[in-house]
Amino acid sequence: MEEAIAKANTLIEAMGWIRQFRGTTTVIKIGGSVLDDELALMHILLDVIFMESVGMRPVLLHGGGKAINRALAESGIEPNFKRGRRVTDEPTLQVVEKVLAGDLNIAITKEIERLGGRAINLSFLTTNVLFGQKLPTPEDEDLGYVGEVTRVDRNVIEGLTYTDQVPVMPSMCEGEDGQHYNVNADTAAMAVAQALGAEKLIFLSDVNGVRRDKEDPDTIIHSLSSDEARNLIKTGVIDSGMIPKVEACLETLGRGVKKVHIIDGRLRHSLLLEIYTTSGVGTEIHQ
Repeated sequence: MEEAIAKANTLIEAMGWIRQFRGTTTVIKIGGSVLDDELALMHILLDVIFMESVGMRPVLLHGGGKAINRALAESGIEPNFKRGRRVTDEPTLQVVEKVLAGDLNIAITKEIERLGGRAINLSFLTTNVLFGQKLPTPEDEDLGYVGEVTRVDRNVIEGLTYTDQVPVMPSMCEGEDGQHYNVNADTAAMAVAQALGAEKLIFLSDVNGVRRDKEDPDTIIHSLSSDEARNLIKTGVIDSGMIPKVEACLETLGRGVKKVHIIDGRLRHSLLLEIYTTSGVGTEIHQ
């Protein structure tokens, strides 16, 4: 009986958050090791189905760097990076498109449906909703077919969420001339969240959030204002690879998204714990 009461108390705690976020849009970026961990991915997708079931409107955007590297190796193509971005020549682009717009996009959609949800994959192979252009770079740093999202077909995405379906899209865009481009998944997710005026943008990461000591998971900072985050960057608490992610969060907040979360996607049911509990499990950055 005590166990049953504890479960009921958990539901009561969640009720306030469910009411608050009902009818709002949340953009979730999936990438990194999460896509390579079938069990972790399954729990994330179960969380997504729960979110939709209680009235939220989740939208998924995924990368797939590790899967791309494996496919390139099978094709005998050596991966090439400049300043952390994948150089995407014509042969690499063909592999990227097959993996992102084909294999992964379809697999994630099918898994949601297998778990009892409703989802639709949006890509060049079905209905494309991300449009853009070649990413401007210095002449000596040409990245090939790497792009940036400049326009999002909001009507298509919102139309699907209004009919209780979860849109799933890869981090790629199409130029005005029909050329396809590989896009950084973080920046693509930012563009989608801004276009939809999302309540939340959630980055599923390999770390549990922003830490006062980056080596100690127990020093996580659960809530940060924009000013506090900038000060932590200035004082060096936020450093190295976390700086561009937090700066991206701050930029997104300045363009209409209300809250940005960084959470560990490997933690079982991390989405539900972050959204529907008072303390959360990751870092929430707000204005």
